[in-house]
Amino acid sequence: MAVVNVTMKNVHLSNGETLAYREREGGEQKVLLIHGNMTSSKHWDLVYENIDAKYKLYAVDLRGFGQSTYNNLITSIKDFSDDVKLFADAIGLKDFAIVGWSTGGAVSMQFVADYPGYCNMLILLASESTRGYPFDGKLHENDEPRRFALHEEIKKDVSKTIPVQTAYDTNNTELLKLIWNAVIYTHNQPAPELYEEYLQDMRTQRNLAEVHHSNNTFNISHHHNGLVEGNGKVDDIHVPVLVLRGERDYVVTAEMTNEILQDLGSKARFIELKNCGHSPLVDDLPQLLTAITQFLDE
Repeated sequence: MAVVNVTMKNVHLSNGETLAYREREGGEQKVLLIHGNMTSSKHWDLVYENIDAKYKLYAVDLRGFGQSTYNNLITSIKDFSDDVKLFADAIGLKDFAIVGWSTGGAVSMQFVADYPGYCNMLILLASESTRGYPFDGKLHENDEPRRFALHEEIKKDVSKTIPVQTAYDTNNTELLKLIWNAVIYTHNQPAPELYEEYLQDMRTQRNLAEVHHSNNTFNISHHHNGLVEGNGKVDDIHVPVLVLRGERDYVVTAEMTNEILQDLGSKARFIELKNCGHSPLVDDLPQLLTAITQFLDE
């Protein structure tokens, strides 16, 4: 494998946050990679180590993840996407494609809808729906799960939020690994040393409940999502969109992907990634890179 020159940098935003990001040397085609929940720019490493050198890559740590600051509470997906706008302005990034993974897909859609003229193509990888990602939780162990509406409820959830946060706080990587092997790495796993790096990187997240709440209330469609009415911002996405989902994704359902395709209409095309789960980067990187680069090169 060729030596890849990746530099870790940071940039101060006008809103008081500092975003860390990785920049990989490349050619004229610029691509911004936006990670999802429980990850950071670190989790794109297999992509920037293996994708063609003609692409200039930027991978950002969203606010409250990785090496970025978390000075102001995140309350919505739009908070993340507004940070991305300030980030792009701060480093002079224009005319680029975006790849958004999972929650990063929602951030990417919000950004493209709100800020036309920056992004020229959008790739949604295992993305949550245009209608958000519902959060079902429990306040007590014996409760029946129910759709939470409030951030305060999500913070007190004993089924997902508190166990994961406790694992972060106590360095319980065995529990984190158990979760990821159950729902993310269902086929292949990263090499042991790399997996350990990913697990330690997960622990840098400081906004777990806020991300759940933001996903729960995100809705740029024309439909009610069971919690909030859609705002119709999906109509403001005017770039070609590629939607990718692993055929055995246990995190993002086929129904969620169908909602994206319905809401985007003719702007979007869909490719199912065979024998992949929620992390095609680990399950079948060549298949993923082929789908991404063919779309970028059109």
